[in-house]
Amino acid sequence: MSDTHAQTVAFVRDTMIPEQAPPASEAGVIKWMRENLFSGWFNTALTILSLYFIYKIVSGAWPWFANGIWTTSSLAECREMLDGMTGACFSVLTERWNQLLFGFKYPSDQYWRPTVAFFMLIVALAPVLYPKAPRKLLIFTGLYPFIAFWLIWGGSILIPIVALIGFVAGYSAFKQLDRQSFALGLGAGVVVTIITWWIGGFITGAAPGLMALEPVASRDMGGFMLNMILGTVCVSLSLPIGILLALGRQSDMLIIKWICIVFIEFIRGVPLITLLFVANVVLAYFLPPGTSFDLILRVIIMITMFASAYIAEVIRGGLAALPRGQYEAADSLGLDYAQATRLIIMPQALKISIPGIVNVAVGLFKDTTLVSVISMFDLVGMIRGPILASTEWNGVYWELWGFAVLMFFIVCFSISKYSQWLERQLATDHR
Repeated sequence: MSDTHAQTVAFVRDTMIPEQAPPASEAGVIKWMRENLFSGWFNTALTILSLYFIYKIVSGAWPWFANGIWTTSSLAECREMLDGMTGACFSVLTERWNQLLFGFKYPSDQYWRPTVAFFMLIVALAPVLYPKAPRKLLIFTGLYPFIAFWLIWGGSILIPIVALIGFVAGYSAFKQLDRQSFALGLGAGVVVTIITWWIGGFITGAAPGLMALEPVASRDMGGFMLNMILGTVCVSLSLPIGILLALGRQSDMLIIKWICIVFIEFIRGVPLITLLFVANVVLAYFLPPGTSFDLILRVIIMITMFASAYIAEVIRGGLAALPRGQYEAADSLGLDYAQATRLIIMPQALKISIPGIVNVAVGLFKDTTLVSVISMFDLVGMIRGPILASTEWNGVYWELWGFAVLMFFIVCFSISKYSQWLERQLATDHR
């Protein structure tokens, strides 16, 4: 018989019937809608009600977007062109985009520098965030902070080079003495780093113009660029500091334990806005007369301290969630405290703590807008200050604040989606 599926034995089937496609109602979009939108009378009613509200919102807002004006130079011209119609004045975005992104004092002919630093940041984060990225890119990741500093702030290239040499020398000294004593290695690394920077200060003073970019003072930085600088730097610094604080709080050394406890509880009990006022006003009273302490650096220190205390508690929760057997297994392998923490304990604790860490990171990035209350012109400060204070755009609100919402949503939503992807990759629910 030519049919391969034909029956060969009477009354007894010895071949499988070919598989058939499922009914249309049990596959594809229709199945998803039945399961998620119309699974019962109550869910069906909620779906219809939600669609009605979405329709009312979209139908009401659509003319405002569709009639938007992009080509005028003032709010008065926008209203004249609209001639009584409902419409947005998006011209404020096309006229003031540079101030919204870079502030109103950053040199306009130097916008390429923070732009290049931003795209380099994406490349530098790739090997850290994605395991399949080439490991050789980690070299560029280590160099990126020094390159970005030179690009954004300008000045001689010798300054970031000396800073890099100091860190490399300090790390080398730490590794040389680490096996004898962790504390001895850490102390030697700090001393070598400081000495290297001190010597390098004379070198940079002797050749200040070597491969120098136009210097830009911190007070001249603003816009969304300032939010990105504060968010990126503070999140990057607060994670390792938070890990050290969490380990210190569980340490058997009472002095270290109580220092960490007091620091964490004090910082968590103080609002961030108070710490920013301390950075802006009070900190200057504790410095010698005539001492200049960069404002952005002061703000970075305070925001990092604030975030580190919260990350420390998140990681402490991850450490407490590990079964005691993990610690005992590390002891049975003959590992010391540093090796057990680095190889066994901390990887598992960090995996458990991913949602909490991401929550702190997202909140921290949004809290960078608080710097506007200490007269720093970030994105919110630019909108509240120079733009709305100008006679051309006084009265434009929805367009500017909508732009700010969009920028922060893109960054925070990206962080959230990455954390969900990382959880799936690490299978945090199947430890």
